[in-house]
Amino acid sequence: MTEPGRRPQPGSPVAARVVVVRSAAADATGRTTSAAVVTVDADEPVLPGHYPHFPIYPGVCVIECVHLSGLHTAPAAAGPLRLAGVESARFLGPVFPGDRLDVDLEWTGGPPGVWRCTGKVTTERSTVARVRLRFADTPGEGAAA
Repeated sequence: MTEPGRRPQPGSPVAARVVVVRSAAADATGRTTSAAVVTVDADEPVLPGHYPHFPIYPGVCVIECVHLSGLHTAPAAAGPLRLAGVESARFLGPVFPGDRLDVDLEWTGGPPGVWRCTGKVTTERSTVARVRLRFADTPGEGAAA
């Protein structure tokens, strides 16, 4: 849940806290998966302007929840990552204040320094989004991104 007075991280429209459910790990089939939970509180800063009197959590914020979940649960072999691209996003249902977003991620490596994660975002009602992100290694500390 969002802490009272909590503001989004610099560069992020999302103030909600990401709770890690499961860090990235390979399962018996070799798939690398992770999971996180994000609760959309009524005091999220983006909600007042996103349809007054009928607040809906913006799609870009759902993508950001997948991004932040990825940063918090990335495979250890990946090292520090930065978002390199949104490869696809499909919104399948609305997200409302009070919704708990269950973010399930599947990770795949690509060329050296590149990781992809496919996120499935669900609420108690249904799957609300499928998002595919591309991450790249973060340059060493002090280097320009």
